[in-house]
Amino acid sequence: MLEIEINEVVRARLEKLERLVARGIQPYGGKYLRTHTSREIKDDFAALEGSTVSICGRILSKRVHGKASFATLQDGEGQIQIYLRMDVVGGALYGLFVDDLDIGDIIGVRGTVFKTRRGEISVEVGEMKLLAKSLRPLPEKWHGLRDVELRYRQRYLDLLVNPESRQVFLLRSRILSAIRAFLDARGFIEVETPMMHPIPGGAAARPFITYHNALDMPLYLRVAPELYLKRLLVGGFENIYEINRNFRNEGVSAKHNPEFTMLELYQAYADYEDMMDLTQELICWVAERVLGTWTIPHDSVTVDLTPPWPRITMLEAVRQYAGLDLAGVSSAEARKLARAVGVEVPSDASWGLVLSEVFEKVVEAKLVQPTFVLDYPVETSPLAKRKAEAPELTYRFELFVLGREVANAFSELNDPLDQRERFLEQMRRREAGDEEAHMMDEDFLQALEYGMPPAGGLGIGIDRLVMVLAGAQSIRDVILFPLLKPRP
Repeated sequence: MLEIEINEVVRARLEKLERLVARGIQPYGGKYLRTHTSREIKDDFAALEGSTVSICGRILSKRVHGKASFATLQDGEGQIQIYLRMDVVGGALYGLFVDDLDIGDIIGVRGTVFKTRRGEISVEVGEMKLLAKSLRPLPEKWHGLRDVELRYRQRYLDLLVNPESRQVFLLRSRILSAIRAFLDARGFIEVETPMMHPIPGGAAARPFITYHNALDMPLYLRVAPELYLKRLLVGGFENIYEINRNFRNEGVSAKHNPEFTMLELYQAYADYEDMMDLTQELICWVAERVLGTWTIPHDSVTVDLTPPWPRITMLEAVRQYAGLDLAGVSSAEARKLARAVGVEVPSDASWGLVLSEVFEKVVEAKLVQPTFVLDYPVETSPLAKRKAEAPELTYRFELFVLGREVANAFSELNDPLDQRERFLEQMRRREAGDEEAHMMDEDFLQALEYGMPPAGGLGIGIDRLVMVLAGAQSIRDVILFPLLKPRP
């Protein structure tokens, strides 16, 4: 029934389009010289009252009252009311507005700034030009856009009728600008590394595979920029960062999108302690700059970014939140303890893999406020430096907020011999069926053999950080065009 109604509306609008063309009116105009935006007119009303301005935007509402009419015009910065009187614009132009213009049409108007008797800042139209005829009706604000899937599939409609969605993506833009300003001011330089890799690496993830016809070779969309950024450390760059896309052939959920944005940075002669300090300082600075606060409401909880954030080792977190003490136990005993709390692990799972699995299944969701979790097992951290006093662990941390990983950082492994052994172990896991294990990258190993300075490395998921700062519940709410399964 709804599709039939929409088709009838479209048919009526097409008839209006034909009438406009027959009258010599171009329904899809070109450049329009705008002098002011809606916000500028409202902000500078005292100076602009009585002045002539040119504005343009989309009609969101029409109210016809005989020989005088009102409409709401929306541009990129807000909304403003326009006022038309037949005795001012003439019968032909007034008839065009009343009979042939619809909600959704884009127009340009030139007129005088004034304030109505009710105190609303408006523009009285003297001239009007149609810039784009809308052939489909906008969704009814309070009903049509409750369909969450429609909001994601037709983001352009979501942005048109839901101001809160527009604000999220404006906030995202400001967050990215603030991150760059923070890092640039501290001597980091922004770089770009390849998006297509001959060997996928830098993260435990299944890649997307493509093919280069001219070179007759398979390529992989990158899962992480890490190994190329480390090559730059070898080449003498000391403080670098990249903000760009990663691609991982994984499931879609409230926390995952196969295409996502990462900040990844490296600081030579630093370690993961420095990265913890930098992570906390960066996020707090960005929140203060874009929100003016360190407290962000999320449904029934409020995230408090006030530093310092607690630091806890993974072993301590499992002991505190899962009630298991895995320190010093054998792999067999660790597997037994994990199963006792309902965490199923493979019969050959090592101690480190058991620790990681218990943490992921039991502990992560309980880390609501910002928390640094330190010292991950070596099995799950093939690119991180081993802890000197506990070689089964690494100098690695992850930051959790609202039960989600937001940042991941290491004291970077720069020993080429240890790195080769780690890659060999990863290859053994691939041969055993682990599709997310790292491949051997001989070119990267050769780069390490020339000498990479000790360094701290940090990755922050931009989409998840925006979720935290925007109070969003799903990653799809902060990605303009999230990947969706085609409709049947």
